[in-house]
Amino acid sequence: MKNDYKFLAESANHSPAGNGRGHRLALVAVAALIGGALIGLLPDDADARRDAPQVGLAAYDPARAIRYEIPLPEPRLSTPAVARDKPTARSAPRTATRGKCHQVTVAVGDSLALIMSRVGLPGAEVFRVMAAGKATRPLRNLRPGQRLRLLVDGPRLRRLELRIDALRTLTVERHNDRFDARLLTREFERRITHASAVIKYSLFGAGQRAGLSDNKTMDLAGIFGWDIDFALDIRAGDRFTIVYEKLYLDGRYVGEGRILAAEFTNRGRTFRAVRYTDPTGHSDFYTPDGRSMRKAFLRTPVAFTRISSRFSRGRRHPLLNRIRAHKGVDYAAPAGTPVKATGSGKIIYRGRKGGYGKVVIIRHGHRRTTLYGHLRAFNRKARLGSRVRQGQVIGYVGMTGLATGPHLHYEFRVDGIHRNPLTVRLPDAAPLPRRYRADFRRKTAPLLSQLDLLHHNLIASKR
Repeated sequence: MKNDYKFLAESANHSPAGNGRGHRLALVAVAALIGGALIGLLPDDADARRDAPQVGLAAYDPARAIRYEIPLPEPRLSTPAVARDKPTARSAPRTATRGKCHQVTVAVGDSLALIMSRVGLPGAEVFRVMAAGKATRPLRNLRPGQRLRLLVDGPRLRRLELRIDALRTLTVERHNDRFDARLLTREFERRITHASAVIKYSLFGAGQRAGLSDNKTMDLAGIFGWDIDFALDIRAGDRFTIVYEKLYLDGRYVGEGRILAAEFTNRGRTFRAVRYTDPTGHSDFYTPDGRSMRKAFLRTPVAFTRISSRFSRGRRHPLLNRIRAHKGVDYAAPAGTPVKATGSGKIIYRGRKGGYGKVVIIRHGHRRTTLYGHLRAFNRKARLGSRVRQGQVIGYVGMTGLATGPHLHYEFRVDGIHRNPLTVRLPDAAPLPRRYRADFRRKTAPLLSQLDLLHHNLIASKR
């Protein structure tokens, strides 16, 4: 092609028509050659239609002109740093319509006012919450470790939740400018089970072998505590069976429930008790024929201890070293062991009394009184002149007065005369009312049948 250009140029220069005309002819020839070359490089009609870009195509006509419009990328405009940092309408965060949730664990010294101020709530919200009614009382006495959940929307509290324990949750929820408080209560799943054991060395050891906690063993002794002196009467070979509940929450075992029925064989005598709840909601333990297991007095005022000195008309006093009547029973127990009133009555003396040391005397009706001596301290709720109920703690074991070691001295008097607390006949409590007898038999029959079966199984296992 270069030779063709050179030939055309030389022809134009040597043309007789002159230089001006030659130049024009040369330019025309060059343009023709260039146009031909370009046309040869273009695709044919079918290929052009197939390969032409689909985006930005303005027109395609091989018979006329071919023109492509290729879209250019939009120019990127440099934005000042201030403009980049400023949030746009799209990127600006939206205000949360449901509020912010705070999970708070109560610490020592915390109060509701302190907790709410830490999450940015004004003091007026505290007053509005506490004005929601009696259900908010747990918020007045928050305990370390409790958890609060607060839903806050700006300076307003929308909802508060306090988990009081595994079964109770307090919720306080806003309605306009006031709060409504509700106490939500869950129920345990109760599964009935049983346990049996023969005593070899101690009641607690037998209970542990049967899978019972010490507290449940104490409950068992409390049922029969009016008939059996567990400090004196227990012997190897005694046996017991209980039917009781196990408690579950969300399918998880959480502890032992109530004893429903029990049997205890002590020194060849068998005692039975079943739990019965009457139509008024009162629950207690009764014998199979409907007599109350309760007596007017407990047999012992302290739990599970040994007798260090019995009732005697003539005993050598360990400190005075002379024969002197011992008109009560001494129960050896660690200092600080709770002492319980053996019967309901009124405290007629509380203070120091000679060799008794610190002493409490309770009157039970017109004929009977009980005395509790050598106490280390008194229960502040059991004051002189106050009424106490059976089983209520009135003091704690000590060694005040004429005592060689920590123990409780207990006396039982009838019409002012000392009686042996271990052998005195105790009056029965009121029996089950006649109007409840049919309901009692219907509800307790399955429990007594289960005790019968367990009794035979325990006897068979000993053979």
